[in-house]
Amino acid sequence: MTKKSNILPLLIISQFACTSLWFAGNAIIDDLAFKIGLGDSIIGFVLSSVQLGFILGTLIFAVLMIADRFSPSKVFAICALFAALCNFSLLADSINKWHLLTARFGTGFFLAGIYPVGMKIASDYYKNGLGNALGYLVGALVLGTAFPFLISGLGWGSNYQTILQTTSILSLLGGLVVLLFVPNGPFRKQSSKLKLIAGIQLFKNPIFSKAALGYFGHMWELYAFWAFTPLAIKTINNIQNSSYSVPIYTFIIIALGALSCVLGGYFSKKYGSYKVAVIALFISGMCCFISPLLFQLPPILFFIGWCLWGMAVTADSPQFSSLIAQAAPIELKGTALTIVNSLGFAISIFSIQLLSTLSTKIHTPLIFLLLGIGPFIGLYALLKKEKRYNSQIKNSKT
Repeated sequence: MTKKSNILPLLIISQFACTSLWFAGNAIIDDLAFKIGLGDSIIGFVLSSVQLGFILGTLIFAVLMIADRFSPSKVFAICALFAALCNFSLLADSINKWHLLTARFGTGFFLAGIYPVGMKIASDYYKNGLGNALGYLVGALVLGTAFPFLISGLGWGSNYQTILQTTSILSLLGGLVVLLFVPNGPFRKQSSKLKLIAGIQLFKNPIFSKAALGYFGHMWELYAFWAFTPLAIKTINNIQNSSYSVPIYTFIIIALGALSCVLGGYFSKKYGSYKVAVIALFISGMCCFISPLLFQLPPILFFIGWCLWGMAVTADSPQFSSLIAQAAPIELKGTALTIVNSLGFAISIFSIQLLSTLSTKIHTPLIFLLLGIGPFIGLYALLKKEKRYNSQIKNSKT
């Protein structure tokens, strides 16, 4: 029997290992595009295919209440296996555009049984201090997302096959750890009946719906920021005639978000998840609106500003998830986290595609202004509430 004190570290390790698959294809997109004879036009589709797979997966998981009806640890392990197989398939000697997009879609689909289900497992173990626990867990996701860029930037990762092999093996090991050492949590309450509209009914709860709206604003910004940070670095190199490593600095900027997730979780114990989420969303929104100015600065100052943005853009994520889990009935926490993830990632598709389209039509530094739409709407939803909701959510120190 695994001690409770060991559960969170095991979850963190497994979450990191499995979510390293998320951007594995993106970190080596140039090599894959060359292999199948396509240029930069494929990048937006590869990014979106993972998101679409995740959206469909989370939608199906939410409607069928998979994480609430079945052992979340087994769901996590099975999905880690199939996600790794989808990723591993890109090592085939001959692949085409549809193989690439299908493999990335499948990876995203099975990540639906890893990221939100990992948070569900944490909520089954941490009735109190959930915001702090999720800070570590989402931090692991952020670090896993950044990891392929680190591999790509190192000498031993120059071969795209190394990245695919490494991330696939990590996912298999992460799933195995959860299966063998993370049993069902003490606060888990299994749903015995399938309720196909349970996820939709959750939005009738004003506390749940307002936290979800804040999360949706955050998601408009987050993945588009991550996806186009390499383009931002290429642009500053061109403007300032510098030669900073795109994958290494992309890794640093994204990975710093893991630190801010942990710090946000720490501050949530003292100030509550609501305040941490609002402050982080405000700071990242301000970064969106001043982003064109950053490209006019010397490269070192640009990177400092972009790193601060990379920290602010993730710090609110675990706190929104904590607020959402706290607002849901105990037997529907997994469904709540999954349905909100599904809708949030659907929103991210639009922002990614918007920036992808505009990046070829307007001056690159200007495209990041549009990411400010999300934080603006999210803050409006969070701050304009009835008094009863304000008092309830602000007092939720998780």
